[in-house]
Amino acid sequence: MNRVTGWFFPALPKARIAVLRAAIYSFVIFDMLMLVNDVVDKSRSPAGLYRPLALERAFHLPAPQAGWVQALRAVVIVACLIAATGRLPRLAGWIVAVGFLEWVMLGMSYGKVDHDHLALLAALCVLPTAGSARRDDERPDERAGWAIRCIQLTVVATYALSVWAKIRRGGWDWPTGATFVWAVERRGTVFGRPLLHVPEVLILTQWVVMALEALAPIVFFLRGRALGAVACLYLGFHLVTYATISIHFAPVVICWLAFAPLEVVARRVQSGGIFSVRGGSVAQVGPPPGIRSRLFATRR
Repeated sequence: MNRVTGWFFPALPKARIAVLRAAIYSFVIFDMLMLVNDVVDKSRSPAGLYRPLALERAFHLPAPQAGWVQALRAVVIVACLIAATGRLPRLAGWIVAVGFLEWVMLGMSYGKVDHDHLALLAALCVLPTAGSARRDDERPDERAGWAIRCIQLTVVATYALSVWAKIRRGGWDWPTGATFVWAVERRGTVFGRPLLHVPEVLILTQWVVMALEALAPIVFFLRGRALGAVACLYLGFHLVTYATISIHFAPVVICWLAFAPLEVVARRVQSGGIFSVRGGSVAQVGPPPGIRSRLFATRR
């Protein structure tokens, strides 16, 4: 039981939470303005087009009104600006969590539900529980570790559950059929359209995608350079997907920061130094005694 508890509640530096908060809350503003940015326009659509998601149905939420949606956006953005600085981490954090969840649900209640926001929504729900944190505070804290572990789990779940959804909805025709041919024809780029002439490559790519998603839990067994290499592999996968068929997974990509030694990055940026690598892990310079930052800590 102690090993299980230690895995779910690793004592990680509080500074990691401080840096992660700044990145996550800043990204939420970008998301509202650039990604899920059509909620206001949808609120002006006929109410008959509104098909509330299960959570909205449970709370009997009505179709959105333009005034309410614009006010919601303003409140969430202001709360993000406050939370990103580390001030009022619980109050501002919970406002962002509830407000952005409502924003995303409204945006996806008109016929299309994206699964790339799972990890981001989970991050917003757990970050307020970590309490106050400063970028220069490298004291180990189990609350910080639990929040980071939850984000990591939902990042991995995004891939693993995607495999289940593909097979459940499309069966084995998803990896063996013309899935990517259709995607390239519909939204292919200058890099993706030439692949229409080699459909065998697209079918092989479908199997590779399935394998990558199914093997995502392997990150929990890796450390140091191995973990960094696998993380880069998945980030490269998203880069190729965007370059060929214009599909991004930016909300998942930002949550991959939960696997990084952000407190080391913050310290080295402040000192103007560079990373030093020893023994396959990122080395620290001058940490408090007894603390060792790793790319991914699972043992105490």
